Amino acid sequence: SPRERAAELLTRSVWLQGHGPPMIEALLTHGRIVHLPTGAWAQSEGDEQTGITLVVAGAVQMMCAAPGGREVLFGQAGPGVALGQTLRFGGGPRLVTLICVEPSVLLLVPDHALTRIAAERPEVWQAVAALVYLQLRGALMIAAEAVALPPRQRLAARLDIMARNGGPSLRMNQQVLAEMLGLSRKTVNGYLLAFQRAGLLTLGYGQIEVRDASGLRRIAES
Repeated sequence: SPRERAAELLTRSVWLQGHGPPMIEALLTHGRIVHLPTGAWAQSEGDEQTGITLVVAGAVQMMCAAPGGREVLFGQAGPGVALGQTLRFGGGPRLVTLICVEPSVLLLVPDHALTRIAAERPEVWQAVAALVYLQLRGALMIAAEAVALPPRQRLAARLDIMARNGGPSLRMNQQVLAEMLGLSRKTVNGYLLAFQRAGLLTLGYGQIEVRDASGLRRIAES
């Protein structure tokens, strides 16, 4: 069931390490499972209601505002990836828009649910802070890649990260990946074909299957 799958994913979550089954049960009890179709917005940048979103099944694209009023795609999250923020720490509205790229199942734990959990388990705020830290670290890694890595290594690094975070089957095409990295589709397509010939991945219609994440990591670090 989706609830059992969510429990399994939460058990493996780095940001919940050390908190044990009771915390996971509290998140499942006070949160809610939602089923969304392709194209649905799971959350929108600027939403006043904050909290945690866990991808249980499917995939969501992550977008944010850029100068000039543009929406920029900067990532994609698959099963097991959690995203969140809270007004509890003096934050503001949502920073990221999440759009389902395929039928998706999500666990939503809004701020008011986190507050109810905290009444019995105040350490939930430590878990949320750990999640926010992981997101900040991920954002800094993306920024560092953009500055320091040539296109080939940057592409390999991003594929490796997405495969580790959301599984080896990436629901995206070359155009989406190119937009995510700020590269031309021609450039990305050339490198992807080379990676495929090397046995690192398999290209399909609207999908990239990572076969050798460690090989991609070696390229990223070369």
